[in-house]
Amino acid sequence: MSDTQALRPGEQAVDLPSAADAALRFIGTIRTPWTRREDCPRQGDPDGPECRIVIDPVWHPALKGLDAHDRVEVLYWLHESRRDLVAQSPRSDGETLGTFAIRSPIRPNPIATSIVRLLRIEDGTLVVQGLDCLDGTPLVDIKPDRRSFRPKAPPRPGDTAAP
Repeated sequence: MSDTQALRPGEQAVDLPSAADAALRFIGTIRTPWTRREDCPRQGDPDGPECRIVIDPVWHPALKGLDAHDRVEVLYWLHESRRDLVAQSPRSDGETLGTFAIRSPIRPNPIATSIVRLLRIEDGTLVVQGLDCLDGTPLVDIKPDRRSFRPKAPPRPGDTAAP
């Protein structure tokens, strides 16, 4: 993270104490064609370039059954994002919004999520379309897309919406 990036008009940063971050365990690395933030798409394109999610070998058994889903949710750590803005002007149009009201990568905890199309799994590497992050981004987690996922466990009260 770089604290030296210039603020846009209306943006506001805060002084933060030293981080006492949770102990995340990155489970792999994302490989994309983008090496500079300015080249990265703002939102992933479902028909965008093929990207690879390289899973650490210890987690390969956790991929069993994932290939039954055509869409997966990918959570990743935006390791190059600053973390101190509470107000932002993402379009540089003079309108300032709170960080939690926009999908900017600049967040107190820069966790991003994308729903991507799973094309195939090759030796512990997911080949996907629809990502919007830099090459080398650390992977936090993978889940089946909640819109297509049907739990295997018996139903419980509250699993369905009330009429």
